[in-house]
Parts: sequence; C-alpha cells; structure tokens
Amino acid sequence: MHVTHASPANPEGNRVMPNPNHDIKVLHDLIETTIDSAEGYSEAAREAAVPAYRDSFKRRAGEHSQVAQVLQRRLETLGGDPEEGGGIAGAHRMFVNLQRTLGAGEQAVVEEVERGEGQLKALFENALHDEELSLPTRTLISNAYDVVQSGYKQLQALRHPRN
Repeated sequence: MHVTHASPANPEGNRVMPNPNHDIKVLHDLIETTIDSAEGYSEAAREAAVPAYRDSFKRRAGEHSQVAQVLQRRLETLGGDPEEGGGIAGAHRMFVNLQRTLGAGEQAVVEEVERGEGQLKALFENALHDEELSLPTRTLISNAYDVVQSGYKQLQALRHPRN
C-alpha cells in the first residue's frame, strides 16, 4: 500500500491499494510499444545511408530492447505473461508508417522516427501520472522514461543540429 497525494482524481489523497492487474495492463502497453519502437529503430538503421543516423538508430534500438526487458521482468514479478497483448494493438503503433516512409528519403525517415519517439515519450508520461500504479512499478517506469527521454533529446539534436 502507498499513500497518494491529493489530485483531481483523488482530492483528499486517500490511501489507494495498488492493483497488480492495473500495473500489468500498463506494463503490457509500454512493453508492446517499446518493442515496436526498437523494431522500428532497427529497420531505420538498416535503411539509413547517413552513418550518424544509422549509429543513432542502432543505439536507440538496443536501449529500447533493454527497457522492454526490464519492464517484462517487472511484469513477470507481478504474475503477468509477457506474451499476452497489452490491448493497444492497432491503437498505437509508432513505426507503422516507417516502411512507407523509407522510399521517401532520409529526412522523411528521421521525421517519422522522431514522431514515433514523441508518441512513446507521451505514453510513458501518461503512465507516470497514473496514480493507480504501485510505487515499485512507477519507479521502474520513471527509470525507463529517463532512457526514452534521453533518446528523444538525442534524436532531436541529430535532426536539428546547432550551427
């Protein structure tokens, strides 16, 4: 059990019992989307002609794979099955347009990757504001978010270099 702070959803900051099933659902969504992003980065790395893009995409793919593995371990600890879907398939696929974009040139690929990374970042931010999550799950998501946010900033710097 953990104490939540007052918020619009819980104006008095009452104690809320963590719900492992809720943690499992949120983790499934994050895992599915993070795996999608890792696969998208791998695809972008294979297609990138510019070495700086290729190297950055490879790093991001590896980082996102590691994030997904950490989230999967927590999911298993809670009794969840990492093979079960998270319920957001079709609603959020961050790199769905990547293959269509690949023929449009390097800049279009980078823009699509940045767009997808922004969506992943937003999904993690939403999870961090979810007051039904247990403290251990929220802490893990916060650490994973740091990796996602860092990658997003690096991607933006790569796309918009300062002169």
